[in-house]
Amino acid sequence: MDRLSTLLTLFGVRANLFYSGELCGVSVFDGADQRGHIHLLQAGAIRLALPGRPDQVFSEPTLIFVPRPSKHQLVSGEAGGAVLQCASLEFAGGVNNPLAASLPDLIVLPLAQLPMLADLIKWLFNEAAADHCGRHAALDRLFELVVIQLLRYLLDHQALKSGMMAGLADARLAKSLVKVHDQPHHPWSISELAAESNMSRASYAAHFKEVVGQTPAEYVLSWRISLAQKLLREGRPIALIADQVGYESPSALARAFRRRTGLNPRDWTKASTTEAQGG
Repeated sequence: MDRLSTLLTLFGVRANLFYSGELCGVSVFDGADQRGHIHLLQAGAIRLALPGRPDQVFSEPTLIFVPRPSKHQLVSGEAGGAVLQCASLEFAGGVNNPLAASLPDLIVLPLAQLPMLADLIKWLFNEAAADHCGRHAALDRLFELVVIQLLRYLLDHQALKSGMMAGLADARLAKSLVKVHDQPHHPWSISELAAESNMSRASYAAHFKEVVGQTPAEYVLSWRISLAQKLLREGRPIALIADQVGYESPSALARAFRRRTGLNPRDWTKASTTEAQGG
């Protein structure tokens, strides 16, 4: 059972290297670019400052993952500075991407705790230090692989306590969630989903709500609307979208869409386009 491939195919991440080298001073991120960020501290020490949180200081190689647009600062002292590789992250589907939304605001892990990333991180650091043709493009792809490996780590270590990723890490819920992700057009009932997880209907519903934070029906609706939003952004006709995400007609999709977002698909698309253009 592959818990990530459908998610990454539909709502995957594109990385863009924007800093490589020694930082002396302050680097400020205001969240205005509507992107997440990943910072790899290669050497030296860095202070991370986020609004409403105590500052954190890191003095060993560390991964700092900010999956959604968020104000933060990296501060390095003048003595020696800090060697950093940094990339911005854009998840398909916009800021409401269900994969990014399922992650905490901040994930910080010493690289020593991530042995499965050791070869990849070494490759990334070596690529950053060299001057090969295609260096920037190679580093972008390597950062994307770092994100995928990090998601694997979070699943394998059951590191998240609630949300979609916590559900996928749960041995009893994962199979039914993967089914929903792979077959959004199917008219899923709680009984069917419970059967996929080899649980009674009542036990499944209670456990699902406890782990994922939504009822199964709410989750199916959320997933379908997330897919519909992605397809609307891509300019797909609403009649085709309705069939693809499990609604018998465009009007049925519009009703579900309004229930979830407060807008009909056409108004949501206009608002989303305006926001993307900075209007």
